[in-house]
Amino acid sequence: MQVWDSVARWQGRRSVLRALTVGFVPTMGALHRGHASLVERCRAENDLVIVSIFVNPTQFNDPRDLDRYPRTLDSDLALLESLGVDEVLAPSAVDFYPHGYRYRVEPSGSAPIMESAHRPGFMQGVLTVVMKLLNLVRPHRAYFGEKDFQQLRSVAEMVEEFFIPIEIVACPTVRAASGLAESSRNARLSPGGREKAAALHRALIESPTPEEARRVLEAAGFGVEYVEEHWGRRLAAVFLEGVRLIDNVPR
Repeated sequence: MQVWDSVARWQGRRSVLRALTVGFVPTMGALHRGHASLVERCRAENDLVIVSIFVNPTQFNDPRDLDRYPRTLDSDLALLESLGVDEVLAPSAVDFYPHGYRYRVEPSGSAPIMESAHRPGFMQGVLTVVMKLLNLVRPHRAYFGEKDFQQLRSVAEMVEEFFIPIEIVACPTVRAASGLAESSRNARLSPGGREKAAALHRALIESPTPEEARRVLEAAGFGVEYVEEHWGRRLAAVFLEGVRLIDNVPR
């Protein structure tokens, strides 16, 4: 496995890579079983596997959230090597945005909902970084988890809209035995908080309506940002112990 912390050196490397199929898993690091499942599927379906580790500053509307985001590069690289990854792209923010944030992919259309409504600039930041990564990696397939369902849909729509010849592969959410969705942010929860956080999944499944799910979660001590239904899914964002958690389930 080779690790590239320079965009220019990576571009040189990419120009000589030859493979029938190239698979790509974009991440922000702090890897867990959910990321591992994406990499494993990518490894099974492609000749060459490329993973990025980049904590993207442009998708954080709260600078404190960016500062608190866990960074575990050494253990991340060890995990990726054990999973058979071929290449890792891990640039700095200065290298990735050498001229600042001057060009951006801006979602348009209907009124913003969920993540777009509650995190100004978030979806713009996600789409811009994904577009840049897809241009750098030039994969045949890119793998995204369903936990970030709105993000997954937006990326798929962007790829379709701009005629980018890449297959976006949706992968199921990986959960703990309690039902808690695997997330890098879970590392910031106390053991008791992790146990309590599993109530989010139960409320989304068991409540007859989004309004009832909100009441159940608020009664359990969560700060509820939204519980909404779109695209045949029930989706929510909540706060627990100062940590923002999202999840969704089919309806």
